[in-house]
Amino acid sequence: MLQLLSYILFIICVALAAGGIVLSSRLRIKHRQEVFSTLLYYQVFIFTFGFYGLWGQVVIKSFFSAYLTEEMLTRLSDVALLLGLPFLVFAWLMLLQFTRELSGRKNNNWYVLWFLLMNLSVIIVLGYLIARVKDIHPVVLIRYYFIAMQFIYSFIASVFILFPGKQKKIIHEYDGRRVGIITFLIMIVQCLALAIYDSQPITGALFIFVYFAGHAFLPVYFNYATLLTGLSAEPQADPSFEKFCVKYEVSPRESDIVREICNGLSNKEISEKLFISLQTVKDHTHRIYIKTNVKSRVQLIYLVKELKTQL
Repeated sequence: MLQLLSYILFIICVALAAGGIVLSSRLRIKHRQEVFSTLLYYQVFIFTFGFYGLWGQVVIKSFFSAYLTEEMLTRLSDVALLLGLPFLVFAWLMLLQFTRELSGRKNNNWYVLWFLLMNLSVIIVLGYLIARVKDIHPVVLIRYYFIAMQFIYSFIASVFILFPGKQKKIIHEYDGRRVGIITFLIMIVQCLALAIYDSQPITGALFIFVYFAGHAFLPVYFNYATLLTGLSAEPQADPSFEKFCVKYEVSPRESDIVREICNGLSNKEISEKLFISLQTVKDHTHRIYIKTNVKSRVQLIYLVKELKTQL
């Protein structure tokens, strides 16, 4: 039964990782912005550590326990986990880079250099302690290292988004607050799940699930739950368009549909541009008509333009 649950969890993790990477790649292709290239790199690094550092522990204990002594098995697991830490460090760097770019801050090459030097030095120290000091439990040491660094970098990333820079931002202030708060809450849940880990399969499975599900949040949110107003000068960046969305309680995804309708695209063209099904476009359009009390595309476009002339 436990083995079956492990297989199911692994399939879920593969789906979450693949989904996060595909959605990040879709954002990069659709908007052609460097910020989404950074998000894609973040997804690749964070899920690489997930499979190498976390699932690697499961594989080692499952397939090598019959051939190695307990001490050798522990050493092998510790070394594999330690070698996976550079992927985690680069993932944290990409997270900070992404949130800096998202909030309108300039990235500094010197800060990147110091970040890498500091973290790689910490990994070297951890490796030395694991190899030389017998009284230290490596798994416990790495666990607290993960909790501490995850807290620090997620907190900094949240601050970047909650308190944006002076340059042009690519998301609404409201979306920034949501992303910043949810990112911080995800970090809290992940750290708590790791803190209660007690070498039991159930607590280990809980942490692995929270790890993969939490890190899939950003690409899902930016694909389906926000309006990226800073990426173009099209109607969605226009204050009158934003007022229209607020007045008629139009959701971010529905606002994308309205924008493309105003641009003259057909339902089929909208579905291809936004990577959604034709039926989804029709469903969104129907809800938009109900909210705005119109019966056709012409009336909807006229309503948007009418509101613009009133400003």
